[in-house]
Amino acid sequence: MTEILVQVGSEERVPPVVKVVDHPAWPVLKGAVEQIRPWQAKDGSIDFDAEGAPDPSDAELAVRRVVHAVEELSPLLPHDAAYHQALVKDLRRWVDEGFEVPDFLDSLLAFQPAAHREDGLQHLVVFPMYTQNGNPDRNLEAVVLRMVWPDWLAELERTRYDNPLFCGITFEDFTAGYDTNSAVLFPETIAVRQAPERFSWGGIFCDREAARFRRVTEAAVDILGLELPDDIREMVSDQDRCQQAFVLWDMVHDRTHSHGDLPFDPFMIKQRQPFWMYGLEELRCDLTAFREAVKLEADGFPQGRDVQYAVLFDRMFRFPVTGERVRNYDGLGGQLLFAYLHKHDVVRWTDNKLFIDWQRASQVTNQLCAEIEQLYRDGIDRPKLVHWFAGYELVATYLAPHPGSRWAKGPEALDLAQPPRKLVDDVLPDEFPLSMFYEALSKKLKAVIASTRGITAESAQRVAA
Repeated sequence: MTEILVQVGSEERVPPVVKVVDHPAWPVLKGAVEQIRPWQAKDGSIDFDAEGAPDPSDAELAVRRVVHAVEELSPLLPHDAAYHQALVKDLRRWVDEGFEVPDFLDSLLAFQPAAHREDGLQHLVVFPMYTQNGNPDRNLEAVVLRMVWPDWLAELERTRYDNPLFCGITFEDFTAGYDTNSAVLFPETIAVRQAPERFSWGGIFCDREAARFRRVTEAAVDILGLELPDDIREMVSDQDRCQQAFVLWDMVHDRTHSHGDLPFDPFMIKQRQPFWMYGLEELRCDLTAFREAVKLEADGFPQGRDVQYAVLFDRMFRFPVTGERVRNYDGLGGQLLFAYLHKHDVVRWTDNKLFIDWQRASQVTNQLCAEIEQLYRDGIDRPKLVHWFAGYELVATYLAPHPGSRWAKGPEALDLAQPPRKLVDDVLPDEFPLSMFYEALSKKLKAVIASTRGITAESAQRVAA
């Protein structure tokens, strides 16, 4: 890593700086970005006629500070030199074009983190973007992150789970758009004049996922009176172990979207479907990661066992009670997993305590994965609408639909003369409401889940201390 000596005054020098966030230019950059963000409209532009808008010269000065800070920090990151050069050009063009809707396509194409997957490698990222599960507006954001790519993970990706675009990452510092629930850095969220033909990377912050998982799981275990085996309790209390579990889980989950017997566009982003189909897809990918984790544990990878319990606990405890009850497909998948395990007597809620049959948990969880995979395989030979009804039937076998649901009444309750995408309008916002168990758990976990907004491994440690 390049070391930078910073001149102070005429003679005084400070020690070499190797961390971006320790360099004096980082707080300057961060402060300038935070100054610009409130001036931006939803699309990322700055309307100088709007109430509270800055003088154009002030906006130009703020962007100039961003540019100078990037140029100061870039020597710390020689692997990002081409990206930072393109970034500076995109920032200056935004100024020259009057702060209209930003276009950072050139710098997006120059940023290639998946080409340098080296454990601990830093990146300084500046883009106008929205943050998924965070800020829906395309504001300028600055993030310093590190790559998570230990040798054991690199070997698994090379030999068993090819995923050349996947980047496991952790936060070093960030601007306000990431002081949210967002745990991803995805290229499709960035403001560009046109989408690239293909994206070449995708990043997931395993430190935030792990810290959030630990806090919610510890609270849920306490509330539910669940007795954990010693090795699982040790895993939940260990941030590093949880990060390793999540980076493996994420890598396998991510590749599963394009693997298997798929009757549809694997990412479904180009289609309009009922939200339970998205829920089944996300659950399928998680349960595939679970199944692979069982195999990895048998092959001697300790991370395999940890992934299994990360999937079970995050899916059963956090997912169902997180977010609004409006087409919450991740919440639906968590409800389905719990209900399936409960139906098959793997989990029991008795005497106000939760019991888990640890011996059967893997077998029955893999059984649900097999049922979803069979649904998909059969779907290849079905019309779209028939497939949607089959998916509904699978979910409704274990979760009670809303009493007012038209879909629950079957095809005769819908106007089948309409195209399938129009029938999505007949889906209720909360088609599968929370069970009484989850209603009660939601009330008790609400404050804990809210406290994980913006969480990182470092902030979680400060709170614990």
